Amino acid sequence: MSIYDYKVKDRSMNDVDLSIYKGKVLLVVNTATGCGFTPQYKGLQDLYEKYNKDGFEVLDFPCNQFFRQAPGSDEEIHSFCTLKYNTTFPRFHKIAVNGDEADPLYKWLTTQNAKNKTKKIKWNFTKFLISKDGEVIGRFEPMTKPEAIEEDIKKALAK
Repeated sequence: MSIYDYKVKDRSMNDVDLSIYKGKVLLVVNTATGCGFTPQYKGLQDLYEKYNKDGFEVLDFPCNQFFRQAPGSDEEIHSFCTLKYNTTFPRFHKIAVNGDEADPLYKWLTTQNAKNKTKKIKWNFTKFLISKDGEVIGRFEPMTKPEAIEEDIKKALAK
């Protein structure tokens, strides 16, 4: 299986088949608007603006599982991110990333990277780098700022 075998919901609850991203490098991130890491939205947007034309996408999945740091509706979250951080990358429906309620995409993501196999998501702003072939090629914990993985993104785009 690859990421392209999954469907997710956009913020309007429409199905999105992730196969539409085939051939692109993806950064999948669980986010929150009221978290100490929330300023990472700026770094994510900077990377998106810099590399989107080369086939790079940021896929934003708000998550309220960690101390309820993503309150509000999908539309309220989207408004906050676009107004405060000028984000333009795709934002999806709020999901759970751990436990029985975890979205199937995240159940798959957490079992893919051999180094972190079956490791739970520790917090918001955990980032998964996905190759053009739909495979997880990196997992970065919340403390890793988006700009710190720019070289990994460039390498993935060059393949």
